[in-house]
Amino acid sequence: MFTGARKIQKDRGQETSEFEENVAQTLFELETNNNELKPDLKDLFINSAVQVDISNNKKAVVIHVPYRLRKGFRKIHQRLVRELEKKFSGKDVVFIATRRIVRPPKKGAAVKRPRSRTLTSVHENILEDLVQPAEIVGKRCRYRLDGSKIMKVYLDPKTRNDTEYKLETFSGVYRKLCGKDVVFEYPITETA
Repeated sequence: MFTGARKIQKDRGQETSEFEENVAQTLFELETNNNELKPDLKDLFINSAVQVDISNNKKAVVIHVPYRLRKGFRKIHQRLVRELEKKFSGKDVVFIATRRIVRPPKKGAAVKRPRSRTLTSVHENILEDLVQPAEIVGKRCRYRLDGSKIMKVYLDPKTRNDTEYKLETFSGVYRKLCGKDVVFEYPITETA
């Protein structure tokens, strides 16, 4: 009864892939073997897991967690990512809350859609989940002459040691999930 299968819960009718079962089993093993994470991992589960190609031979593991459990995952984020990156050697691990985008209502419809269900809001929240534990301190959007657009996201320099090696992963995963080009940087601080 107590296996990795209870660590992944998908919508009805969806089958779990072999990779998702592997991630769920790893979470279950962490819960049973790691006394430090055991109380926090007890009630947590995931929705899905995907392996994303970032560059030539670099890969990332994107784990989608239920929206209502995102605070529980954020509480143990750094320890859990560290343990999962040991298990999946050479791959960066990223947690993203599952959010739903709702179409704009038809003209004359009485029902309004919540702001949190708009495309813009969902993409901004994915960006915030992606750079966890760092905070976004600024965004700039640059339009080139050829019509392409690139967004620069500035991260809090206090978390530079924890996130600097993942900047390329953040860009690749965001491009894969949202289809937008993003460059992650740290603001240049002037010393007087």
